[in-house]
Amino acid sequence: MEKSKLRKKILKIREVNNPKSTKIKLSLILEILKKENIKKKNIGGYFPVNYEIDDLHLLKELEKKKYIISLPIIQNNFNMNFFKWSFENPLRINKFGIPEPYPQCICHPEIIFVPLVAFDKNLNRLGYGGGFYDRYFDKIKKNKILKIGLAFNNQIIKKIPTNRYDQKLDYIITNNKIFK
Repeated sequence: MEKSKLRKKILKIREVNNPKSTKIKLSLILEILKKENIKKKNIGGYFPVNYEIDDLHLLKELEKKKYIISLPIIQNNFNMNFFKWSFENPLRINKFGIPEPYPQCICHPEIIFVPLVAFDKNLNRLGYGGGFYDRYFDKIKKNKILKIGLAFNNQIIKKIPTNRYDQKLDYIITNNKIFK
């Protein structure tokens, strides 16, 4: 199935079948960070929209543990960068209707939570089709970054169609399982 049809199908399923109360446990994230021996505390998240799994509770708990939190800002030419943010700071709405921080302090996270539409067991991700995350990961490929996709259980499919621009994730965590 082509990506655009697959995306529509999965987004419809996600909208209907996933309660807002579904959360990923912080203990799963901390388990991965310990396993990967992550010492730096600089993490990029996202503001959940479109029935994405909510990472804000994770970011809030990590901020309490003295992690530096950042969120992406969509820029021209399908690019994005991460900017430092705190739950005490206001957000603005971008042209896609997504809340994002004000562009005050660019950040280079070592860990990034990645939203997704669908995924497969090979850690391939289907996004919304803009290529923002793939371009960002390609741009910073010299830096060691831990890419963690966050998803609901029902977003897994047998095989994601991929092309040469698609970037694999390091982990995908659902509300009850870790894929590596």
